[in-house]
Amino acid sequence: MYLVKSPWLLKKFYANNLVWNMPKVHKTIYITFDDGPIPIVTPFVLETLKKFCAKATFFCIGDNIDKHPDIFEQIKTDGHTIGNHTYNHLKGWDTSDNEYLKNTLKCQNLTKTCLFRPPYGRIKKSQIKLLRQHIPDVKIIMWDVLSGDFDLKLSPEKCLKNVLKHTEPGSIIVFHDSLKAKDRLEYVLPKALEIWTKQGYSFRVL
Repeated sequence: MYLVKSPWLLKKFYANNLVWNMPKVHKTIYITFDDGPIPIVTPFVLETLKKFCAKATFFCIGDNIDKHPDIFEQIKTDGHTIGNHTYNHLKGWDTSDNEYLKNTLKCQNLTKTCLFRPPYGRIKKSQIKLLRQHIPDVKIIMWDVLSGDFDLKLSPEKCLKNVLKHTEPGSIIVFHDSLKAKDRLEYVLPKALEIWTKQGYSFRVL
């Protein structure tokens, strides 16, 4: 079970440790993609973003970067921003602090970024502390809107409805450039970008 809109209680628990959304001053949204880069899906995302002159932030898994370095380079060439998503997509709550740090730094050697997103959104406060000690100026990015594109039981139409209903200026939106999300992503992403563009939104990187 997951919540499309991040609950205020969770934000309060982590206080100022994590970034959940950006300022609501301008009609700007921040689209992010987790779990790539991979063939087929990531190139589709890049081509779709290009059609709408949209920029996004890609939180990449280190193992996928090593497997598909050409796609990783294309993300950067297209002007998108890179984030660290650990090397093996570790769930922080189930991982020792030392192993979590080691795995994240292994990905950091590839991404060289100050942006980090914990897989599953699961991270201990002790792990946050360690990351801040070892990655200069690290910003731990969560989200304001979770698309649910990874949910095999969710119809593409419902996924689109969820995203459009909960997005507002300053929202950080999570999609996944993964095979699991492919069917919903191929339906939702172009339609959402078209609607947001007509509504006057701009799309920026974190």
